[in-house]
Amino acid sequence: MKKKLSMYKTTAITGILAVLMLVSFSSCTKLDFYPQTSVAPETVSERDMDALLNGMYNAVQNNQGRESYIMFDLVGGNLINASGGSELAFIRNILRTDYNLVNNNWSGLYQSLYQVNNVLHIMAGLPQSDKRTRIEGTAHFFRAYIYYNLVSRWGDVPLILENTTERVSRDPSSAVWSQIEADLAIALEKAPAFEGDYYYVSQQAAKALLARVLLGQNKLAEAAQVAEELIASGSFSLDRFDKIFRHTENTEEIFSFKNLTEESSITLSTLFYTYAHDVSGSYVYKPTDEVMNLFEEGDNRKDMSIATVSSLNVINKYPSGQTGTDPIPVIRLGEMYLIAAEGKGLAGLPQLNALRAARNLSPINPSNEAEYQAAVALERRRELLAEGFRWFDLVRTGKAVEVLGIEDYRTKFPIPDYEREVNPNLTQNEGY
Repeated sequence: MKKKLSMYKTTAITGILAVLMLVSFSSCTKLDFYPQTSVAPETVSERDMDALLNGMYNAVQNNQGRESYIMFDLVGGNLINASGGSELAFIRNILRTDYNLVNNNWSGLYQSLYQVNNVLHIMAGLPQSDKRTRIEGTAHFFRAYIYYNLVSRWGDVPLILENTTERVSRDPSSAVWSQIEADLAIALEKAPAFEGDYYYVSQQAAKALLARVLLGQNKLAEAAQVAEELIASGSFSLDRFDKIFRHTENTEEIFSFKNLTEESSITLSTLFYTYAHDVSGSYVYKPTDEVMNLFEEGDNRKDMSIATVSSLNVINKYPSGQTGTDPIPVIRLGEMYLIAAEGKGLAGLPQLNALRAARNLSPINPSNEAEYQAAVALERRRELLAEGFRWFDLVRTGKAVEVLGIEDYRTKFPIPDYEREVNPNLTQNEGY
């Protein structure tokens, strides 16, 4: 049965009124996400559609919080407190029922869902038009993206397709995965085609997210097929790594958040750089020692991914420091090569070696499936460092307990204490 979204804090929609952020629409070619005002949903008309779209982009980008984008690196052995200490203790400290980052991530994702559901509700009441269709496609993409983040962290979560005041319970993760695929099917039909601007959601972005979603469910052959279709489409090609992470136009990004300085709190870079760096920073997290030894000699990702400044190790993918914000790549072609490589098994070696060649590495020739999959996993860790993949990669492949040393129950995030205190319908994941 389809559930509706509660405005109670019990469903993590804290302080959210039944309003929509409307934003001014810039005359430039990029989206202007700066919020200007709010209006009740029933007063929105066709003339507000651009502003409604921009407000949705704003919500999905910002509400989840900056650590959300690196959460799987924080609990996946890639990052640790800048002050050092035990990596296992660091992971255990985050995966607590009362930890603020976990609570903020849950609530932020559901706040974003509230906004997306509002958009879909309003679009349904407006006259049919090409613009309405495109906005609906974008909204379904974002709902799939939000639920991917939720189900990959918590497993069973409330599946909410319309906003409501009811207190909700959790749905099986299988139902959530199915809904994600259903939303992406609509996005593939209704979202606009990619026209060279990766700061807009497109049909191709929906297909790329579908490949990620299929991989997350261990539907390996299906994931590989979707990824290969995207690779063969000609819309994208592997590009220089420095272009991707130095805000330079490139052919590899499929969808990214522009992360405009004036409206964003997603200041990832300040978490990584030190005061000794030219751009300064607060140096909250640093790469683990293992990450500092991750890259082969000549790998052109190394200098763009990690660095040492005044004897302190830093993540180098988001270079603005305290001076501004960096674009956030959400989906790019490098991931599609890795999905195709993993999903096809040894038959995917050409895709793995093609990515390695683009990163200035020589081809490899693993002798068996286990050796090959280990090579793919290593390449994923290098390629997607500090982009929010590592922990779930270990979880979905059954290696998290062995590699990280965590307890089995920590292969899911805990439901935040506060959410359960105010909503007894939310059960806790076993072990917490």
